[in-house]
Amino acid sequence: MESLKQKVALITGGSKGIGFGIAQALLEEGVNVVITSRHDASAKDAAKKLNSGHRSKAIAVGIEADVRSLESQQQAVQAVLDQFHQLDIVIANAGLGHFASIEDLTTEQWHDTIDTNLTGVFYTIKSTVEALKSSKGYFITISSLAGTNFFAKGSAYNASKFGLTGFTQAVMLDLRQHDIKVSTIMPGSVATYFNNHEPNEQDAWKIQIEDIGELVVDLVKMNPRTLPSKIEVRPTKPPTK
Repeated sequence: MESLKQKVALITGGSKGIGFGIAQALLEEGVNVVITSRHDASAKDAAKKLNSGHRSKAIAVGIEADVRSLESQQQAVQAVLDQFHQLDIVIANAGLGHFASIEDLTTEQWHDTIDTNLTGVFYTIKSTVEALKSSKGYFITISSLAGTNFFAKGSAYNASKFGLTGFTQAVMLDLRQHDIKVSTIMPGSVATYFNNHEPNEQDAWKIQIEDIGELVVDLVKMNPRTLPSKIEVRPTKPPTK
């Protein structure tokens, strides 16, 4: 298995939820982690919490960045390179959801969803690809089972995640000859703060954020010759309806 000590990871939307869980898991493996959030205070507070909660010598850094802006993503990547001089792992995790019937979905909600969940990932890979070429690194997107399974009131979210799943697989084919690995993880129900949900004891049946963190560690430690390019993840035993 690949050693991760002293590698450097950038995680978009890493101040809470899945991104935070991935940051925790990578820090335990000795990876220096930079997490981004649209809000500077959220990023820095999360980094402080991460630094107090792991046992390795790696550090977490929180910076403000908005995936909806190419310039903001470029600045975030430059901040990583200025501090650590390398970038080995990129987790394109930032995402949101607006759920409404097509009659009620607003144009603002549509653009917010697509600009964050899909265009934001395009900006992230465009900003990081040269650094990943240098490190022969790993680019991972966090899609969703909603990227293959459509549902009512999900037109914007489904469109963004269907697009992200296909986008990631095409990017994988583009970059594999540069020794860059590219994968997409497609979780089902996860116990997070997504869509204003407050995680609680009723979420015990769901995938936990540390489970996704463990999966990311397994991916990036895998032998370079092997690439799981698309991974679907489901709760083992969801409640019956």
